[in-house]
Amino acid sequence: MRKSTLVIATALIAAATTATAERDDLEFDGLALNQPLTAGADKSEIDQTIVSRNVFGGDIGRSDWTGFYVGGQLGYAGVDTDISDSSDEFIGGFFGGYDYDLGQWVVGGSLDYDFTDADVAGGIAEVENIFRVKARGGYKFGNNLFYGTAGYALAETDNLGSDDGYFIGVGYEYLVNSNFSIGTEVLYHEFNNFNSTDVDVEATTVQIRGTFRF
Repeated sequence: MRKSTLVIATALIAAATTATAERDDLEFDGLALNQPLTAGADKSEIDQTIVSRNVFGGDIGRSDWTGFYVGGQLGYAGVDTDISDSSDEFIGGFFGGYDYDLGQWVVGGSLDYDFTDADVAGGIAEVENIFRVKARGGYKFGNNLFYGTAGYALAETDNLGSDDGYFIGVGYEYLVNSNFSIGTEVLYHEFNNFNSTDVDVEATTVQIRGTFRF
């Protein structure tokens, strides 16, 4: 019995010695974290390393979406009417707005402006600009935000005047760091009896967005 106890004790001491040796070799970006600060890097170096990891590595801790923002977007626009085939064109523009973080939910509003040259009614006219007043709300987890959006839209053409309508859509946004986010958004627009005509215009846009936050 004593011999077995001695063998077990010897094995535990050997395991503890190995774990201690492995711990002594533990390093974080070249800094021995288990050594006194006076023996290696000082505290400021460790703090700078951790901050660099958090801010530039995308791990910013608890994300907070509250604040003003501006950004740019570009992508695809498909415009269709009830009297002709659809037209596919490039679309791009700018936006600015404000978000408020409620904790697990984010709400906000923005103004969007896009330019394009999508044909309407078989080439009779072209949609040149789309202006939106947008409300949005979504659910966040980590640095991710999934949201729905809707609001007022105004479309301007080159020779058929302008008309207002509405849009609805969904989007996704990823907070890269506290000052920048990227995402994508899909919107469906509808303009009934465009500019007092019998033509109904529908438009679907798919865009990639980059946002600078303040």
